[in-house]
Amino acid sequence: MRTFGPVTSTGRPVHCHSPGMYPSPRPVRLAVCATAVLLVAAVGCAPQDASPGASQAAGGGKQSCTPGKLATVAPGKLTVGTDKPAYAPWFVDDDPANGKGYEAAVTYAVAEELGYRKDAVHWRTVPFNSAFAPGAKSFDFDVNQVSISDSRKQAVAFSAGYYDVRQAVVALKGSKAAGAKSIADLAGVKLGAQVGSTSLDVVNDTVRPHRPAAVFQKNDLAKSALRNGQVDAVVVDLPTAFYMTSVELKDAVVVGQFREQGPSAGQFGLVLDKESKLTGCVTAAVDALRRKGTLAALEKRWLADAVNVPVLK
Repeated sequence: MRTFGPVTSTGRPVHCHSPGMYPSPRPVRLAVCATAVLLVAAVGCAPQDASPGASQAAGGGKQSCTPGKLATVAPGKLTVGTDKPAYAPWFVDDDPANGKGYEAAVTYAVAEELGYRKDAVHWRTVPFNSAFAPGAKSFDFDVNQVSISDSRKQAVAFSAGYYDVRQAVVALKGSKAAGAKSIADLAGVKLGAQVGSTSLDVVNDTVRPHRPAAVFQKNDLAKSALRNGQVDAVVVDLPTAFYMTSVELKDAVVVGQFREQGPSAGQFGLVLDKESKLTGCVTAAVDALRRKGTLAALEKRWLADAVNVPVLK
């Protein structure tokens, strides 16, 4: 008996018989045979990498980190967001473009690692809360003392941490809050912090004050509230606490600092769009700066030493 046509997936031939070989036609068998031929032919022509994983792998899904040639918001430029005013010691003279201050210096160091000269970095004003709110971003990354957290990762992506930070308490000299020696001592005073910040998380989750914390849109407003007696103390990151007490509120003191709240809560990260293809490249740049000792050198230059600040327990 002669066979022709394709074979099945098991290697056995598909038997398609000529009608003339039988005394009577067999339409059912012919129909089945034709169907088998079509199915086998379809399988033979199907793409070999049809699975979702294979398709994604073939598509790349990753941004090439060729220096200066990333798929940025503005071709050939690196658009960086931060709030205004931009405070010391993170920025100097409210001018991120001058490269002075820790975050300004880190930004230009990251840009250099990515292949962008200083004149290719474009700054854009982005309010603190907008940086990590859901939705499309108008920047390639944002730098604004934003602590990495699991909840924020639901809306945005983060680079590796570029600064390990602790939170601290600032109070006016001679006040009840200034005499606090422990976390329990702070529970009975009126505390304030910036909305959406790790500082506020520490107030609510670590101190757990008897009265709800006062919440402010900016640290500048919290500082004014402290000066005016609306709050007894404010919680800010430690470098900001040093700047407040040495430059802005010379009648205030750094009461103490909190222990690190874990690796994520204790780090600032550069903020990127949730779907950004630049995240891996930016993280690689930050990791390179940490490995080379650049981050440590910039921290030593721009941020105050925390050795003598007591830890509140």
